[in-house]
Amino acid sequence: MAFADPDIQRRFYAQTASNAPSTASLLPPSARGTQGVQAAFVRGPPSLRSMQSVNSLNDSPYSGAAAGRMSASQTHSISDKFSLSPDPQSWGADLSPNHSEPDDYLHNPDPRRDRKSDRGGTVITYRGLTNLGCLVFLAVGLVTLFAGYPMISYFTKHALSYEGGFNVGGINASGQIPSMTNNYGLIDVDTPSSAHTIKSFADGSEWQLVFSDEFETEDRTFWPGDDPYWEAVDLHYWQTNDLEWYYPDQVTTKNGALEITIQQRSMNNLDYTSAMLSTWNKFCFTGGMVLVSVSLPGTNDIVGMCPAVWTMGNLGRVGYGASLEGLWPYSYDSCDVGTVANQTFNGQPQAALENGDPYNGDVLSYLPGQRLSRCTCKGESHPGPVHASDGSYVGRAAPEIDIFESQITGTPLQGQVSQSAQWAPMNAAYVWQNTTGNFDIPNADITVLNPYTGGVFQQATSAVTTTNQSCYTANTGCFATYGYEYKPGYKSDSGVSELRDSFKGLTVCQYISWITNDEVAWTLDAAGVVADPLTEIADRPISQEPMYLIANLGLSNNFAPVDFTHLAFPATMRIDWIRVYQPKNAINIGCDPKDFPTAAYINQCVVSGSCDSWLMASRYMEAYTNPNLTTWRGDYGQPFPKNSFLGQC
Repeated sequence: MAFADPDIQRRFYAQTASNAPSTASLLPPSARGTQGVQAAFVRGPPSLRSMQSVNSLNDSPYSGAAAGRMSASQTHSISDKFSLSPDPQSWGADLSPNHSEPDDYLHNPDPRRDRKSDRGGTVITYRGLTNLGCLVFLAVGLVTLFAGYPMISYFTKHALSYEGGFNVGGINASGQIPSMTNNYGLIDVDTPSSAHTIKSFADGSEWQLVFSDEFETEDRTFWPGDDPYWEAVDLHYWQTNDLEWYYPDQVTTKNGALEITIQQRSMNNLDYTSAMLSTWNKFCFTGGMVLVSVSLPGTNDIVGMCPAVWTMGNLGRVGYGASLEGLWPYSYDSCDVGTVANQTFNGQPQAALENGDPYNGDVLSYLPGQRLSRCTCKGESHPGPVHASDGSYVGRAAPEIDIFESQITGTPLQGQVSQSAQWAPMNAAYVWQNTTGNFDIPNADITVLNPYTGGVFQQATSAVTTTNQSCYTANTGCFATYGYEYKPGYKSDSGVSELRDSFKGLTVCQYISWITNDEVAWTLDAAGVVADPLTEIADRPISQEPMYLIANLGLSNNFAPVDFTHLAFPATMRIDWIRVYQPKNAINIGCDPKDFPTAAYINQCVVSGSCDSWLMASRYMEAYTNPNLTTWRGDYGQPFPKNSFLGQC
């Protein structure tokens, strides 16, 4: 490499030479004495290590010519300051063998010393106790969490009440968590304030709304656990020889109404599917008024479909035969022949053997007897309670009161509703005390007593009323109101009260009044179902059991021949709303009221002491959840309680 100006080369070397004191000490001894050009090139270009030391890190090493003229004796480089000789003795270190350092014992093991040290001391020190205490605390905490907590929770929990408040904003009586949001309450937030009270049809007093469902939420589903109050079933309703399979997908909410749809859809060897849903074990009421606004399916002049809205006592679950055997349709609290099978004992009374069901040998009853009767022996399985007078059990059952069952009949064909209550035990020839004063029909032009009064499985008190012929979904689709108002108990339970003038002076104590098109269609007084000396039975009370709601749309030849030629499918029953009212001084809602409890019995162990909390099969609940168990004694394999009237105690 050549330079045009030789002074440039000299200036470069001169600048490099001025840095000699910083770098010369790093050179080997042979290079320190050479100050020529070769030495400068060996050192290379100036670097930070070759720069002169400055007063501070902030001072520039290139602070001008003065820096270049500073002599080596005035400054020292970093390498000069920390350069150490390879010989430790030159540092002043004592390397003699006899010199002792503080950490020598770490490198010189002494078995005797160590053994003596190990034998000395104690584990009972503050640190040791702290460590041990921490371990004990952790062990106790883990055992408590995984073993103690479940036991403590089990033995200290309080049984929740089923009397209405339990399922407000929480879970229902079946323990299911609803999927609805912001509308858990017994009273639907969409119910207009004008509907929060109503006048009693019987005495004009103001009653209070205790439950409502307006069905305004779109696309609700009713599989188990989906809804706080309603649940659809998945079964064949064989009790009335239905032609459809009930399936939860066939019911939903749309356009502000509950819709139950029947269609031609094969399922489980049946050609039709429809739906049935109920509030069993979720919402029940005792006494009061229930109203429902309905548009009936199809048209008013084609026979076949069987839409219904009705109620039943909570001790029996609709569609589950085992739960119903010996309970439906009883409403009875006496210990006599009315509690036993066929209403006969040793061939008596004669009235139970003749003038009965003409399709079944004229006998009166095929019922198996009242399973949970007043005759139940002490110690037998029974939901209680007991009578204070003699300690006997209160007769319990699953009575039925129908809001309506729709039918198409007459010449010409027209829509009607049958509004009835079902009873057992039964009167001779199924003839109840239908005399003046025991019932009333305000408008005989549209309502007549039903000629059907019963058969071997039930007695019926019923009247038939012509409906609003426009309120069918295939006609105008308008809604008509149906319902009933009732006071539970016996004729002798309270003093006589006068009904309104529209009842034509009829006197009632306990009663049922059925409603069609917002008017009373007919009224049955408890005097109509008093004792019958011919069949040797006592008074039957207007249902005192907690009643739950049921709605279904069926197809069956049991009621009338189905007109398959003209029926149009799919067909839909629409329910705009359903509401329940009670007197302000007689609120009684819930499926487990203290006077007529049901929860403990439904959840009772099959065999005492063998109840597995995780197995439904070990409890009576199986009879309420397995539709394939059609009988209590046969399929389910459980006995009827012993009966004192039969001398079994």
